[in-house]
Amino acid sequence: MDLLEYQAKELFREVGIPVLPAQKIADSREIKQLHVSYPIVLKSQVRSGGRAKAGGIRFVENTIDAIAAAQTILNLPISGEYPQLLLAEARYQVQREIFLAIVLDYQLNHPILLGSAQGGIQVEDLLDSMHTVVIDGDFSPFYARRLAIQMGLEGEMIRTISNIVEKMYALFLMRDLDSIEINPLGIDENGNVMALDGKIALNNRALVRHPDLVTQFNGYSPPMPTVPFSPQPEWLNWNHSKGKIGLLSNSTSLSATIWDLLSQQGAKPRNCLVIGSESGGIWFSDAELKTQLEQAFNELLSDTQIKVVLLHLLGVEPFQEVLLEIISRFFAFEDQEAGEDRVERPTAVATRRQGRSQSSRNSTSTLPQKPPALVFRCCEALLSDLPPSLNQDSIYCTANLDEAITQTLIWAK
Repeated sequence: MDLLEYQAKELFREVGIPVLPAQKIADSREIKQLHVSYPIVLKSQVRSGGRAKAGGIRFVENTIDAIAAAQTILNLPISGEYPQLLLAEARYQVQREIFLAIVLDYQLNHPILLGSAQGGIQVEDLLDSMHTVVIDGDFSPFYARRLAIQMGLEGEMIRTISNIVEKMYALFLMRDLDSIEINPLGIDENGNVMALDGKIALNNRALVRHPDLVTQFNGYSPPMPTVPFSPQPEWLNWNHSKGKIGLLSNSTSLSATIWDLLSQQGAKPRNCLVIGSESGGIWFSDAELKTQLEQAFNELLSDTQIKVVLLHLLGVEPFQEVLLEIISRFFAFEDQEAGEDRVERPTAVATRRQGRSQSSRNSTSTLPQKPPALVFRCCEALLSDLPPSLNQDSIYCTANLDEAITQTLIWAK
């Protein structure tokens, strides 16, 4: 399970990772009894990313502004999740920010250290400068030092950052974590470091060995979506008038990632829609998902400048029948020739499942004109259940995101 920021920082304190003085706030009136000195930063305690861009992080200088900001944050849903509390934290004068993380790679069966000299919210810069070190034996400070050197750190900073990585690994091992992340780790003008934000993913199967964590975070559960259902998909304020790609997903952060990947290849989506309720991949219901999908496809397909739709939905396995039925209805197509009835044509769906036979099947459609091409990135389980109506020359289904991006770019040209 994923911990909130304040919960992660409580574990940071246990191993000596420096964190700022802070106080939990459940009601804006508690600001009057604040024990942290101004200026402060108020942070929404939700599990979704993009808090700063969504308005969930505010810097304030006095009590009056803090009360107003706290009221706003506590009533601000981020990806469908309302915070149950916020964190009031002292401000820190940062000269530099870096990224550090440790993740358990289930394919390699080894922990991996990750580090970037460019931390913070600029994800593209962070990824461009990411370095990794695989822990392929018993851990020693050598691994932490290697990461620091790869990141381009020098002098005393190598020792400082290595020390933080060692403490992170101690916590990672001691608590059977799936991952631990500090982003950013702030560095001031004197070379002092501070964990300004933190994320920890606990291994649910290992919690039996850590009953104190269950007690410490008693009552933890990801909140259900509290945003009323709307049949209208959300139009993100990103667009490119000359773009030919329509993007549809159920995650704002995922949309941003795909947008960046397309932009790196010189392409700009024409528009982007987000459907569903984001809170751990939770949807409303089959009927509500169907309504939103229909509305989203109607809006995308009404734009004749769109040549290809890139569809990427997370957590759709329980709703695959609804999803595939709607996709088939909007994107299955048969050629029509003037003066003749519909003409059936052989089609094929592209997937990367090895050993799966590719066959041409006929399809039917009620669409009056040919829809744009569709690139559908889905999980491996869905690939084996694709209906015959999705076997189309202009439909590409894959479980690989890189392949989905590549095919989208091909069809957009």
